Amino acid sequence: MEAPCLALLLFFGTLLVLPQSSHGATRYYTFNVTLQKVTRLCTTRAIPTVNGKFPGPKIVTREGDRVVVKVVNSVKDNITIHWHGVRQLRTGWSDGPAYVTQCPIRTGQSYVYNFTITGQRGTLFWHAHVSWMRATLYGPIIILPKRGVPYPFPVKPYKEVPIIFGEWFNADPEAIIAQALKTGAGPNISDAFTINGLPGPLYNCSSKDTFKLKVLPGKWYLLRLINAALNDELFFSIANHTLTVVDVDAAYVKPFHTDVVLITPGQTTNVLLRAEPDAGCPAATHLMLARPYGTGQPGTFDNTTVAAVLEYAPPGHIKSLPLFRPSLPALNDTAFAANYSARLRSLATPDYPANVPRGVDRSFFFAVGLGTNPCPANQTCQGPNGSMFTASMNNVSFDMPTTALLQAHYNNIAGVYTTDFPVAPLEPFNYTGTPPNNTNVSNGTKVVVLQYNTSVEVVLQDTSILGAESHPLHLHGFDFFVVGQGFGNYDSSKDPAKFNLVDPVQRNTVGVPAGGWVAIRFFADNPGVWFMHCHLEVHTSWGLKMAWVVNDGPLPEQKLMPPPADLPMC
Repeated sequence: MEAPCLALLLFFGTLLVLPQSSHGATRYYTFNVTLQKVTRLCTTRAIPTVNGKFPGPKIVTREGDRVVVKVVNSVKDNITIHWHGVRQLRTGWSDGPAYVTQCPIRTGQSYVYNFTITGQRGTLFWHAHVSWMRATLYGPIIILPKRGVPYPFPVKPYKEVPIIFGEWFNADPEAIIAQALKTGAGPNISDAFTINGLPGPLYNCSSKDTFKLKVLPGKWYLLRLINAALNDELFFSIANHTLTVVDVDAAYVKPFHTDVVLITPGQTTNVLLRAEPDAGCPAATHLMLARPYGTGQPGTFDNTTVAAVLEYAPPGHIKSLPLFRPSLPALNDTAFAANYSARLRSLATPDYPANVPRGVDRSFFFAVGLGTNPCPANQTCQGPNGSMFTASMNNVSFDMPTTALLQAHYNNIAGVYTTDFPVAPLEPFNYTGTPPNNTNVSNGTKVVVLQYNTSVEVVLQDTSILGAESHPLHLHGFDFFVVGQGFGNYDSSKDPAKFNLVDPVQRNTVGVPAGGWVAIRFFADNPGVWFMHCHLEVHTSWGLKMAWVVNDGPLPEQKLMPPPADLPMC
């Protein structure tokens, strides 16, 4: 296989060196990050937005296309944009997590992200990847199949509609997390959830801010569900309608019917909806509801319900029509969550194969969960028993560096990170049983180094040190296969025999079951530095994160491309 040609392109005054695509178009966007006054729940805030939109603009592309986005920072805060779920093959400089693949874009500066969509089709999304800036900086990425390639399901949607779940804070989210990190306490929860930026009619002072999806009877709709909320997994349902799940995280799945979808922060789900009004009440209003699947302690998550409206013609005022409301599982219905996740299966067809690693070169066991650190001297802390909340993987709470890890790796800069991230907890314990008195949490900027194309298995084990809690873990730079899951402590002598190596679901974000474990596998076939972290933003802030360093392969097309000339400096 020959190395790709290089193309020179002048874009907005910036010289780009791009890998030459053998097919597909190049799609250009400009993202200008500015403050925009937005009113929700009768509170007006100046929030960071892209191009003045909340949520931000759609990126619409096709499998095989190149996407080029110039991001201009016109706010006081540092900015990066992460293209969540895009594999970034050899283009890790465009992945976006601050101090991992790049230094942030400072006020008045810009950076051009460029990457090619390879082997993916469905729904992803983009969001800021600095502190809690993604609370308002997010938007959909719609990846259509290549031209002439149909969807692998039997109906052709009449219309495709992004449905983006978010959270609204009446206060500045940056101030909220800064206060929490200073005091060691849990941060204030959000004031409302939103659907496409709108909280809907169930909150005080919000009825006019309601998303309405107008549908025609008998038509099929493809709803592209995206959970962009900061800290909450969500159940979603539409009254009197069945949803057919056909795609998750930009990978097709075997279709199945469900009344309720579970979607964690960082996940996407495409569902087919047939508009079938009630025969006796064709003009009724059907609510679309979302509410948390909350496994944390009461008061640590927003337990409100957001509503949107599915509306049939003829239109009418929501209060003047019969109103149907769906039933959602209980807030802590972990059994539903496990059963729903178990239904997800890859297509595993010749056109869309499931290339699951059958053998494993390197195995890892990561204990993930919350803990505490002692309060610093001469300080009063508001965490449990006067401590400070922390979060860790294998008892290591990750310290963010001040030099981007990818720059340090590419330029062989010493002292930025160490390569001794533990492959398992240094002191094993009963992870889902009685918590130990000393969890030995340490801090450090530790990574795991992998050789190119290593087959990797990671077992992610929840811990119950401060109560069992589900953790949506997101891996940058790769899709992975979810080969097994269960409750209690993982048993390496028995559980692998039950792994699904035929048609496991392919994802980029997976929920680690509350009080249980999940096993994933992937090939490390993408050189660079790749972040792995909990997509509950509060847990990431507390240190539940780590990074993988994947070395170059021997062939030219297996090597990380050079950094672009406009890469921001720290």
